[in-house]
Amino acid sequence: MDRSRLEAFSDGVFAVAITLLALNLAVTGPGHGSLLDKLGRQWPAFVAYGISFFTIGIIWVNHHALVRNIAVVDRTLLFVNLLLLLFVVAIPFGTATMADYLTAGGQDARVATALYAAILEGMSLGFLAIFEWTLRDGRTFQPVPRAARWAMRGRFYVGQVPYLIAFVVAFISPPVSVAIIGLVAVYYVFERTPSTPGSRPGTAPGPAPGGAADTGSYGSDGGPDQPRA
Repeated sequence: MDRSRLEAFSDGVFAVAITLLALNLAVTGPGHGSLLDKLGRQWPAFVAYGISFFTIGIIWVNHHALVRNIAVVDRTLLFVNLLLLLFVVAIPFGTATMADYLTAGGQDARVATALYAAILEGMSLGFLAIFEWTLRDGRTFQPVPRAARWAMRGRFYVGQVPYLIAFVVAFISPPVSVAIIGLVAVYYVFERTPSTPGSRPGTAPGPAPGGAADTGSYGSDGGPDQPRA
């Protein structure tokens, strides 16, 4: 299969998932109290929308950066990519469920928030699986040097920890769990989203949320390139 078909299909799924998030934003019509009061009562939906919107956006940016470096597309990659998309399209469901039950308290709030964190962890693991696939020789235009692979793996695996923590904390304090997930999104928006336009050949793509930091560029000796004037 041509790489462009993989990317086009994935982009379509990302677009649908991020659009579905907005369907959870609704208030009752006139005659049911003050609009400001109704908007205020919907704060969990707005918070969940913002977190999920930027999370899907970040994964889309990083997916593009990773896929554009892929030289060959095989059956294994197609199914690994489908695994990622399986969790991406589940994000709107997890978002709506968490928003509906967050303020209800009790066991339902804990389960709903844990479900949301589990979906995001699954998405992060799906992206990690694609990254692992790219590490085999001959699969990318600019392969990660062997000397740097375990360092990158380490950062990706450590990056799974925040969502796992959020999952556990959800059974103790759902609001704190949502705050952790929100901080993960904010962190990757400002610190780890790669700048794809104009990047030099050999630049390693940044990770998905819950993944590793951008590792920079590699020289022919397998070590990091020095900054150019």
